[in-house]
Amino acid sequence: MAANQEGQGSEGGLALDPMHQFEIERLLPIKFGGLDASFTNSSLWMVLGVFLVSLLLLAGSKKIVPGRLQSVGEILFEFISNMVRDTMGEEGRKFFPFIFTLFMFVLISNLLGMVPYSFTVTSHIIVTFALALTVWLGATIYGFYKNGLGYLKLFAPPGTPMAMLPILVPIEIISYFTRPISLSVRLFANMMAGHTMLKVFGAFVAALGWAGIVPLVVMVGFTGLEILVAFLQAFIFAILSCMYINDALHPQH
Repeated sequence: MAANQEGQGSEGGLALDPMHQFEIERLLPIKFGGLDASFTNSSLWMVLGVFLVSLLLLAGSKKIVPGRLQSVGEILFEFISNMVRDTMGEEGRKFFPFIFTLFMFVLISNLLGMVPYSFTVTSHIIVTFALALTVWLGATIYGFYKNGLGYLKLFAPPGTPMAMLPILVPIEIISYFTRPISLSVRLFANMMAGHTMLKVFGAFVAALGWAGIVPLVVMVGFTGLEILVAFLQAFIFAILSCMYINDALHPQH
C-alpha cells in the first residue's frame, strides 16, 4: 500500500480506505499442489468464534446455580428452541442442533466484527454463501429423501388453478434456486455496508479533531444500531433456514 494511504494524504487530509478492513491476509501459507489452503485472518477469527461459543455454552453450564454466562446460554437456547418449534413443529426438533449452531456462529462472527481491529467473517460473500449453500443443499437432499418425487409438489402449491401452473411453476423454481444467493447476499451486504459506514465516520472524527463531535455522536449511535443488526441478521439467517427445512418436511403446506 502506498505511503499516503497509511497516513496523511498529500494535501494534509486523512487518507480513507474503508475497504481495507475486508482484505484477506495469509497468516500461515499452506499449499497442496495448486490448491491454496493457507490459514488466513478469516480462518483465525472463525476459529476464535467457535472457541468463544464453546466457552460460553460449556463453561456456563458447569454451575449448579446459574451464573451470567449460563443465563445468556439458556436464553439463547430457549430462543432458538422456540423458533424451531414454531416454524417446523415438533418434527423439526431434530434439526435444532444444526440451527442453533448456525445461529451462534453467525451471531458471534457478527459481534466479533464490532471489536476494533478485528475481522468480520460474515462480510465476505464466500463465507455466507458457503453457509447458505449448506442449508439449501441439506434441505433439498432431505426433502427428496423424506418425500421422494412428492417433494416437487413444493413448486405447485395446493389449490392452484391448472391454468396458472405454466406461469407459477417456473417462478417457484427460479425462486427456489435463488434461495442460497438471497440468503447469503442479505447477510454479507448488511455486514459490509455497516462496517464501511463505521469506518467512514471514524475517519471523519479523526480528521476533524474537536469539530468531529457531531460525526462522533452519529458514530456512537450507528455502532449501537450495528450491534442490533448483528443480532437481527443472525436471527433472519436462522429463521429462513428453518423455513427452508420446513419446506422439506412439509412440501404441501
